[in-house]
Amino acid sequence: MIMGLVDLVTGRRGPSGFGSSSTAEDVTNGIDASNLTILITGGASGIGAEASRVLAMRGARVVIAARNLTAASEVKNAILAEYPKARIECLKIDLSSLSSVRSFAAEFLATKLPLNILINNAGIMMIPYELSPDGIEMQFATNHLGHFLLTNLLLDKMKETAKESGIQGRIVNLSSIAHIASYSGGIQFSHLNDKAWYSDTRAYSQSKLANILHAKELAMRFKAEGVDITANAVHPGFIMTPLMRHTFYIMRVLKFFSSFLWKNVPQGAATTCYAALHPSLKDVTGQYFVDSNKSNCSAYGRDPELAHKLWTFSQELIDKHSPS
Repeated sequence: MIMGLVDLVTGRRGPSGFGSSSTAEDVTNGIDASNLTILITGGASGIGAEASRVLAMRGARVVIAARNLTAASEVKNAILAEYPKARIECLKIDLSSLSSVRSFAAEFLATKLPLNILINNAGIMMIPYELSPDGIEMQFATNHLGHFLLTNLLLDKMKETAKESGIQGRIVNLSSIAHIASYSGGIQFSHLNDKAWYSDTRAYSQSKLANILHAKELAMRFKAEGVDITANAVHPGFIMTPLMRHTFYIMRVLKFFSSFLWKNVPQGAATTCYAALHPSLKDVTGQYFVDSNKSNCSAYGRDPELAHKLWTFSQELIDKHSPS
């Protein structure tokens, strides 16, 4: 832990050759992604927008999935102004709504585009208690369950793309170091929607733990099936972005007293882009990355039984809210 803080503060590079001060452009320098189609959720703001910009700069066709299409279009136009030959598409999705996720998946699949890389980036953070349109605790619904369903709906396309192109597919889940502060037991299976048990911070941490467990279970299943797709989770770092709008003043005070721990947006997008594009990560799966280097997640995040239980629980929630 102490060495990790030293690396964060000093920007010292790890085994990958990158560190906390590396930017998304740094970690993708020299990479040609022109043969890749990448879908990123939440690509309309913050580190998602920066990741979209850098991935497009490297030549990838980028599909931005966003709740706010106006903001997504503004990001698209800004990228095109900088890189006129960039290939950017924008499609609407509300990850808190399972019906919206299904509609988005159908719309994307109708485009007949391949899908090499899926970046599950979108999220909300530490909001007051609220239920999703499907009656599920909002942070769990948005940060985990919507991405769980989206990934499942796009898996056949990713498998097809990997087989036909011969290029290994990648799934990148945006987690957070906050996953270490989840509820006792990791996931509140029995009290997920119970307001009396709700903590905005622990609920956020729970959803970020779920992102790691989702990647771990995907990696295990891909290996068992012999599917040429990897799945990893990343912690982007501490960045002041619109994600923190519900805790803005608290975070401003925290940043004032811990400014040496915080990253700017180009640095915050680095680990996402590293996990998505760097050639050194071929065949690397089921891992957790911090500052573009492999790192250790919590004991809950390494628990295969918990990962399997979460998968089953998530699938049951999806099935319960499937169209009849």
